[in-house]
Amino acid sequence: MGSNRGKILDIDLSTGAFKTSKVEEDVLRKFIGGSGLAAKLFFDRVSPDIDPLSDKNVLFLMAGPLSGTNFPTSSRLVAAFKSPQTNIWGQASAGGNFAAEIKKAGYDGIAISGMSSKPVYLVIEDDKVEIKDAADLWGKDCHETTDILKERHGAKADVLEIGPAGENLVKYACILNGKWGFISRCGGGAVMGSKKLKAVVIRGTGKVTAASPDEYDKLRKTLVNKVKENIISQALHGAGTAMGLDVNAITGILPVKNYTVGDGSAYGPKIGGGALTERYLTKPHACLSCPIGCKRTVKVDEEPYKMAEGPGPQYETIAAFGSLLGIDDLAAVIRMGEVANQYGVDTISCGATIAFAMECFEKGLITSKDLDGGQLRWGNTDDVLEIMEKITKRQGFGDTLAEGSRSAARKIGKNAEDFTVEIKGLEFAMYDVRGSHGHGLGFTMSNRGACHVASGIGPIESGWTTWADIGITGGYDAKADEGKGELNVKCENVVMLSNSATMCYFALMSLAITDIVEALKATTGFDYTLDEIMECGDRIWTLQRGLNNLMGITAADDRMPKRMLTPHTDGAAAGSVPDIELMKKEYYKARGLDADGRPLKEKLNKLGLSDLAAKL
Repeated sequence: MGSNRGKILDIDLSTGAFKTSKVEEDVLRKFIGGSGLAAKLFFDRVSPDIDPLSDKNVLFLMAGPLSGTNFPTSSRLVAAFKSPQTNIWGQASAGGNFAAEIKKAGYDGIAISGMSSKPVYLVIEDDKVEIKDAADLWGKDCHETTDILKERHGAKADVLEIGPAGENLVKYACILNGKWGFISRCGGGAVMGSKKLKAVVIRGTGKVTAASPDEYDKLRKTLVNKVKENIISQALHGAGTAMGLDVNAITGILPVKNYTVGDGSAYGPKIGGGALTERYLTKPHACLSCPIGCKRTVKVDEEPYKMAEGPGPQYETIAAFGSLLGIDDLAAVIRMGEVANQYGVDTISCGATIAFAMECFEKGLITSKDLDGGQLRWGNTDDVLEIMEKITKRQGFGDTLAEGSRSAARKIGKNAEDFTVEIKGLEFAMYDVRGSHGHGLGFTMSNRGACHVASGIGPIESGWTTWADIGITGGYDAKADEGKGELNVKCENVVMLSNSATMCYFALMSLAITDIVEALKATTGFDYTLDEIMECGDRIWTLQRGLNNLMGITAADDRMPKRMLTPHTDGAAAGSVPDIELMKKEYYKARGLDADGRPLKEKLNKLGLSDLAAKL
């Protein structure tokens, strides 16, 4: 089995029972691990028509074949579930120690089903599982919960936890891994909250060994250097992911005032990676086994946003609480990010939902009366912090916004949906795709909604990387549409591979796909080829799409919001809009989807998904 364990730990919170179930070698080979194996387990075990907040939903916490091996950037933990935010396939991931601890405890993943009648947390130590009372933790924020459980169970134990947002079933509540890992998107925190599961503590004592240790060690040394020497890795180490804000502000991709302004150039110098590094950075921070170190440790000395040294914001958070809301005070943005982390909310959906509400307030669709005397003004930090607290506690209008922008727009009525920027119910990550058309197609076809890491086409269009071994050699025009369908399919298959191997997205900018193939061969012992591993990516994407079809998704849901089809009159992307129908037509043909957006039967049979074909 090499680095694979061939076992899933199943825990039923309704009964308190737990057991291990076997994962066949053929399944591991075809679905790899992480999000791929999670999709296979979900398909086999969970009805697609369940209520996401019922006891029937299952939370899968998945490691991958590289977890615990010290392969560069192999620390990602994948959480998968039916999303309460979108009512379709939901997944999110974060770097940290948890995935490695799953493997050291003897499992490829953990499946948590059922629903406790009272607040509880799990303690997993190898083959020992305990369900403990969490009454004293309920109501505490994420950081407090981490500190208490680390003190209670030891510094070497790793912790997943939710905050008040998850407890109150905010639809975009996230799961935190300690204080640094944010399993943010699709509402996994609300799934835990519905199960009355405050936290999971894990400690494994086993060792993860590659199938071919000598070959693996030699390969790892080569690839660590390859990642370190890559210019994008060096830029991420030096300026963090916020370097993207400086770049996107110039290229017309940075979102400003709910995507109504095309020129974001004024924000780069004020809240970008350079400003963060110069004014607030104390040191970089790296996830387990990561030679890049893109995360930021920051400290703010000035009032009123003074903050002790701790985790700082990444690109998405800075854009979501900064330019998207018309805010250019970096200390204020850092504070809002910290509050979101303590509450346990996805900063992307939270910032985007507030931006939507700000535009509704500006246009008179909601008033101060709706806000209990408050306001939602562009650029006003106090307004944002006040509504964030109400969202978390589901108080007043915060209860409406806690549902996300799509649901809130439908409740507000009038023309409020014109101001939403979402696909399949998931708010856009912080990229204005009028300046990056292929990236827009990636958002459109992502199985979890408007996701920036479902496809590697964004970095490809930006010229940050190439994958010559699968025919992607660069030189693409970001504002062109032709050819982006087939290109996006290839890029998605690569990301399906990395999500299943539980590698960081950023490693993809440094490595060839054949490097990943060799790593999987050395660790698992499977004699993978490049063609087979790309077929695995295709199989995993197609299974997740089929799950979405069973949950009601059709071609009509693969659409671009009205805002993105309205051209800017200013900025680098002025006059540019993606031709989504042209790209979709190319994409459907390349992916093997019928006119209704469902995988063709012959495609399913070719991928070994005949059981999915039968259900579709």
